[in-house]
Order: sequence, then structure tokens, then C-alpha cells
Amino acid sequence: MALSVSSVGGRTARHGGEARHVDTPSAVSGLLRVCLAAARAFRLCLLLVGLLMPSSCWAYRPFIATDAAVADPREVEIELGYFTLERDRGENSFIIPHIVLNYGVFKNWEAVAEFSVLRSPGGEMNLIDPALSVKGILKEGVLQEKNGVSIAVEVGPLLPSTLKDEHHFGFEATGIASAKLGPFMFHVNGGLGMSRSTGDLTGIWGVIGELPLVHGLRLVGEVDGEKPRHENQADSALIGAIWQPWPSKNVSFDAGIRRGFTSGASAWLVTMGVTFSFSVSSSEATSTALAGLRQARSSGPWR
Repeated sequence: MALSVSSVGGRTARHGGEARHVDTPSAVSGLLRVCLAAARAFRLCLLLVGLLMPSSCWAYRPFIATDAAVADPREVEIELGYFTLERDRGENSFIIPHIVLNYGVFKNWEAVAEFSVLRSPGGEMNLIDPALSVKGILKEGVLQEKNGVSIAVEVGPLLPSTLKDEHHFGFEATGIASAKLGPFMFHVNGGLGMSRSTGDLTGIWGVIGELPLVHGLRLVGEVDGEKPRHENQADSALIGAIWQPWPSKNVSFDAGIRRGFTSGASAWLVTMGVTFSFSVSSSEATSTALAGLRQARSSGPWR
């Protein structure tokens, strides 16, 4: 499979590069091992989200683009892609995991950190698409329970990855607008970046559409693209779903299928993940209460 990583960061990595050939039995055996690992990771995710659920959240996996919303102050949101299978030129690669961490610094501003781990058909592991950014709300709107369009900006450096020719820093700045039209929610992204591999200026864009169905289930779609100045254009589209089984809890599961339309994007990609969040303040309050309980037990008359 041709493997490479897009030079501009995003919510999901794109890959392509030098072709590698593996024998079929090894590929099947590797696929089975990865599927079992994904199943174990899924069970672990269920355990974690069962322990850390207080309020509602708005999941933005499995998209490359994002929305004009941020985490509340002192809230941690974790977007975990626990299984991503990418197929291109007849070979498979896996991204396990893809992680995005969002932390509410103060009202309408959050810090974002993300990275992925790529397992190539030959079994080689690489850290890909590491990035840091700051995201802020410039105009409150529908996503902040106000009237009108929500407008945000996300800016930050792209960190070097361990892949060949990706050992340099890059940069990305994106404007984001979210609006509601009837039952549909739309998120439009557009911006510029600087390539990790060549330092070239890169244009990026994306449009997300969401349609609520029933029982916390949303049908979602996305079209997106990027065009480095001296590299192939990478355009793709995604169709998928986000399921929030407990409306009062802050956990959402997602699944999607992505199809590339140009030579710069992978032919097919299948991804599954989970998004959950928790308040740091609540965690500290719980820890304080437990410490107080332990102290009371140790000094109580029954000792």
C-alpha cells in the first residue's frame, strides 16, 4: 500500500508514500491481531466512559473538519479513534489510536493536542500528525445556545512526525462557521497551512452536514480537501453516523466510511471511535471528598 501522511494536520490523517509488499498469510494474521486489539480497546473505552460521564457533549469525530464550539472551562474532552482501517492500492494500513485532547482553558477558549499511531502493512509503527493548537470562539451563536452563526478560529503548529520526510515543523490556521438550517446543522472550515515535509503553503477546506434521526442518532456527512502548492490535491468525502445512547451523558460513539477522489487522498478509509468528556473540577471535588472520607474513617471511634 502506498503510505504517506498529509503535511497539514487535521482531525483525521491521510496517508500515501512508498509501496510495500507483504505476503497474504502475514497480512491476514496481522489483520486478525489488529481486530482483536481493537476489540480490547473498545471494551476499555466502554469502561472508561462508564466511569467519567457527567453532562452532554457534541462529538466531532469522525471528521477532518471541526465545529465552532469549544470545551467548557476546566473540562477535558477526549476524542479517541480506536480503529481506523485504510485501504489503498490493494494493501491495508491501520491507525490505532487517533487521539485528540481538548481542554477548556477559560470561557470560549480551549487548548488542543492530537496525534495518531500508524501501523504499516509491514508492521512498522510511526507517530503521525502530532499537532498543538488553540481554538477560540469569536462570535457566539447556535452552538452556544444563542441566535445566529457561531464563528471560531483554530491556530497552531504542526509538530514533526517519525515518518520519513516529515521531520519538520508546520503550521495551520483555520476559520470555522457553524449554522443551523431547518433540521440540518452545517460546519464550514477554510484556512491555510504550511507543509511539514516541504514548507509549502497549503489551502484547506471542509464542510460537515448533520441530520438528527431518532434516539440520539445523527446521520453525518463531510466533504473536504487540501492542496499543497507543489503536491497533489487531496479531496475526499465521508458518510457515517454518531450515536449518543444516553442524552444526559457526555459520551458519543461514531463510525464512518471515507472515499478519496484524488491521487493525494487514500482510496478508502473505515473508522470507528468514541468521544467523552469530564470536568476537572468535578474530579478534584470527588478526590477531596474521598480523602475526607478516608480521614474520617481513620480518626473515627471505631478504630
